[in-house]
Amino acid sequence: MAFLADALSRVKPSATIAVSQKARELKAKGRDVIGLGAGEPDFDTPDNIKQAAIEAINRGETKYTPVSGIPELREAIARKFKRENNLDYTAAQTIVGTGGKQILFNAFMATMNPGDEVVIPAPYWVSYPEMVSICGGTPVFVEATQANNFKLTAEDLDKAITPKTKWFIFNSPSNPSGAAYSHDELKALTDVLLKHPHVWVLTDDMYEHLTYGEFKFATPVEVEPKLYERTLTMNGVSKAYAMTGWRIGYAAGPLPLIKAMDMIQGQQTSGACSIAQWAAVEALNGTQDFIPENKKIFEGRRDLVVSMLNQATGIECPSPEGAFYVYPSCKGLIGKTAPTGKVIETDEDFVSELLESEGVAVVHGSAFGLGPNFRISYATSEALLEEACKRIQRFCAACK
Repeated sequence: MAFLADALSRVKPSATIAVSQKARELKAKGRDVIGLGAGEPDFDTPDNIKQAAIEAINRGETKYTPVSGIPELREAIARKFKRENNLDYTAAQTIVGTGGKQILFNAFMATMNPGDEVVIPAPYWVSYPEMVSICGGTPVFVEATQANNFKLTAEDLDKAITPKTKWFIFNSPSNPSGAAYSHDELKALTDVLLKHPHVWVLTDDMYEHLTYGEFKFATPVEVEPKLYERTLTMNGVSKAYAMTGWRIGYAAGPLPLIKAMDMIQGQQTSGACSIAQWAAVEALNGTQDFIPENKKIFEGRRDLVVSMLNQATGIECPSPEGAFYVYPSCKGLIGKTAPTGKVIETDEDFVSELLESEGVAVVHGSAFGLGPNFRISYATSEALLEEACKRIQRFCAACK
């Protein structure tokens, strides 16, 4: 009898975490490595949010909290959805988790039965299919090709839905591609979903506040209110508020689903960190002035990286609408020989040889379900990004 659960045989380790760990190990050995694998802003948490946490500690807010979150945070979440997304939720329809990952995982755990299918556009965040598999479901991948700016078409979504489909996962702006869907593009998808009343929508809006130029963010149930009773809208404070380590994610949705997720979380972790929750209250209720300032910095980094990568031999890099990633194609390098003498046969070979030759750590696109591409996080300084891109240009020029 095997000791470990059979479910583990269906799950792969996180490629993004693995790349970041590899970069740390090489740095510890003295290698000059630029790590562009982690999806984490390099900005510090704003001072008003840190101060709110300090005040919470001084007030003695250090006890267990309700499983679904402190009332003050749940009220702040409901106000945020009304203020920014024109969505009406009561505090009881919200839930707070230890990061967005827990929200997603608990939603699947609460609803998934063996044989249930989950439609996932590719490229996708690496954890989506693994969570589905752990919870006994079946991931169904649908390619959102580079030719279509990494966006899923209504026709392809319609074809992917079967009587077994339980969820459609939607992420805009996207990790890894940075692609963001306009109101009209979303309407085409929601029109399809209206035809399939058995399909629920799990929308990951974590990068909501990181869109560029004139792009205007929208979320599916805002575009199509008829989906309200079968949509879970997830968000968090990690990216826009530079609070990755605070580990606060949240969601709003139909009360029966929220109650089911609360029950699972009550047997799992119970409430999220009390101090982090009070910090999140200030994040949502306090000044938002730093968000456009940070967006402007990210947009400048995006433009730098896109420009420099498109000057690299064999690389084609679209300019994304949001998040802080680019997802360039390395198709022009496939079949060439790296400076080590190894033939580059896959995007995984490309990123491995790039790390070996130039000390630049990026994530291979096949880990996100679509290659030959690779993901770069530009959530680091312009100086480091410029140096990394120069190294990529040098590496590509050296491949023959």
